[in-house]
Amino acid sequence: MITSFCLKDETKFAIISPMNKYKLNKNYPNSFQVFLLDIKEYFYHNKNTIHKARNELKVIKYDGIDTVVKSFRVPNILNQIVYSFFRDSKAKKSYEYSLKIGNFTPEPIGYVEFYAFKLLKESYFISKKFDYDFTIREPLQDANFLDRENIFKAFAKFTLELHSKNIFHDDYSPGNILIKKEDEQYIFKIVDINRMKFFNLTQEDRAKNFSKLWANDAILTIMAKEYLLHTHYDDTFVNQVLYFSNQNKKIKNFKKRLKGEEVKD
Repeated sequence: MITSFCLKDETKFAIISPMNKYKLNKNYPNSFQVFLLDIKEYFYHNKNTIHKARNELKVIKYDGIDTVVKSFRVPNILNQIVYSFFRDSKAKKSYEYSLKIGNFTPEPIGYVEFYAFKLLKESYFISKKFDYDFTIREPLQDANFLDRENIFKAFAKFTLELHSKNIFHDDYSPGNILIKKEDEQYIFKIVDINRMKFFNLTQEDRAKNFSKLWANDAILTIMAKEYLLHTHYDDTFVNQVLYFSNQNKKIKNFKKRLKGEEVKD
């Protein structure tokens, strides 16, 4: 038996059965229910993979709309129990966090979970494709990237906007920050948001949030000084940004040395 009902303003349908659960954004037509329920078939037959590691992302067009579908890795048996009875799945958190933070991330369409013997097996998060031009990684790594310093300053202001809304992206790394240039302005979107945290950030929290960029001190100084211009903090903020970044690099490189992997500066 499948139960369908409305949830809040943002969610059009929540479909619950012994085999699956899903929610559909109210901004999308009823036809997308079919897309969500048959997502495994659409995903399997589509070859447009844009990322594949622990999880896989594909661009899939449906009803004239380009979507990005994220397939989460099947959890181990312990996590199947945890996500089935004690915690929200990563797909559900991605969807609900997207609704919560609004324009900071690509528009969410929905999510779907598939169960067997009451345990979560597969889950998918679907969002509207954001046609970005590059990620923050490119200007971080290319010293000759066009308008590089202004991008870093715009990114600092975007980060301040996030922090001012009590948003802390726990994986604020280069591949998760998308950028589009439009009318001489830079538009930023964050992805991979199932590990978001929401709280009133201290100065230390804000400085620490830059640490996973793996940027050099000169770049981080540009970002931190721009961020500082729009706050009441003093110059200690810049030192904190550099300190937490270097601490993160030391820890990550130490772990890599233990595994015999190549380390990065």
